[in-house]
Amino acid sequence: MNSKKLLLSSLLFTGISAWAQNPIVQTCYSSDPAPMVYNDRMYVYTGHDEAGADFFWMYEWRLYSSSDMVNWTDHGVPLSLGTFEWADDRAWAAQCVERGGKFYWYICAHSKLSGGMAIGVAVADSPTGPFKDAIGKPLYDNGKWDNIDPTVLIDDDGQAYLLWGNPNIYWVKLNTDMVSLAGEVTRLDQTVEGFGAPQIELRDKEKKYKDCYTEGPWLSKRGGKYQLLYAAGGIPEHIAWSEADNIAGPWRYKGILMPEGNTKSFTNHCGVADFKGHSYFFYHTGKLPGGGGFGRSAAVEEFKYNADGSFPTIYPTDEGVKPVGTLNPYRRVEGETMAFSKGISTEVNDKVGVYVSDVHNGDWLKLQAVNFGPSSPKTIEISAASALLGGSIELHADSIGGPLLATVVIPRTGGWERWQTVKATVSGNVTGVHDLYFVFKGYKGRKLFNIDWWRMKQ
Repeated sequence: MNSKKLLLSSLLFTGISAWAQNPIVQTCYSSDPAPMVYNDRMYVYTGHDEAGADFFWMYEWRLYSSSDMVNWTDHGVPLSLGTFEWADDRAWAAQCVERGGKFYWYICAHSKLSGGMAIGVAVADSPTGPFKDAIGKPLYDNGKWDNIDPTVLIDDDGQAYLLWGNPNIYWVKLNTDMVSLAGEVTRLDQTVEGFGAPQIELRDKEKKYKDCYTEGPWLSKRGGKYQLLYAAGGIPEHIAWSEADNIAGPWRYKGILMPEGNTKSFTNHCGVADFKGHSYFFYHTGKLPGGGGFGRSAAVEEFKYNADGSFPTIYPTDEGVKPVGTLNPYRRVEGETMAFSKGISTEVNDKVGVYVSDVHNGDWLKLQAVNFGPSSPKTIEISAASALLGGSIELHADSIGGPLLATVVIPRTGGWERWQTVKATVSGNVTGVHDLYFVFKGYKGRKLFNIDWWRMKQ
């Protein structure tokens, strides 16, 4: 059993039931979530904390997307340190935006050119990539260590702004090409009125300030006002926010948005986005087994802005958000699309892309709000692969022990990536909208099979 399997081996996470939706990814750690809406789909670009790490050892960025906010598709690793020849460590917080049909992913990483942290940018023609280094060098690299956590905003007039920094805040305009700077990089003035405390070199160590900017900025705009959300207060961090009429300031401190609370992580990093008439706040916690400050996982809460456009106080929950759509089981559904799971992992190859792996006896995955329609499905087909003994998949409605709809026997196919389409009869009757559980059975202690995709037929 590998370390990832051990990491995710408990049936029910501590304090989290099988009906939870947070964290939104359970197959690996997924930190620093950055949402982006494109073509009626929510994309969340994340970091990837390594299991068992004792620091922020991070080497790649991951991507997940959903059309209903509860069933998330794993798009694997569209970007890594290997994308940037100048980078050699610390693939930390990042954000992707779309402009003119191209997608610009702003990252920070350790620069082997200067020995400090640097800001880079990758570009793609699709939100899922493939991404490439847009300019073959850092976008900004002055050898300092505070060049981390970039956030980008394209303003109403088309002007794009890039901000970043810990413990300072830097900002600069971007040219319309999105890959070059339009002017000088400027340090934002931090004041007690603007952020709860002055610049770090001006702080009185004997004085207790009401708050202080730390890191992880997220820049947005609402009602003509710029809103800067950020991790604040030092360690442990909470999320606070400030407001301004102009990027350059003066900024006005507005208070704590998400208290430190029960996230089980001493850091936090947020992003906000509106989707299908709802507003969402993304952040991370340490609530997966083995998680914590160096093993963080993306989570989301729905919220409503106050009447004046300001943020309410948002608290972390295990329940997460409700669906804003349904899943169609009569089309090809990628195996790596799921609302929640226990035990499994995902892998990727060039032939089929991302697929479900590390399936063992007693593991399961859930899909939420599956719309079976007015008549029950008759059959299900699943693309699976097994190098050894195979196993079976029980399909249950509404819960792990709910009504049994079908049992699909997965045979030995002769290899972990030798795929075979297996068909089975759906004997149970199910109509309308239900949750659907795939419960995996087989020899205990043995890896059973991998899953590429599935589809039901009427």
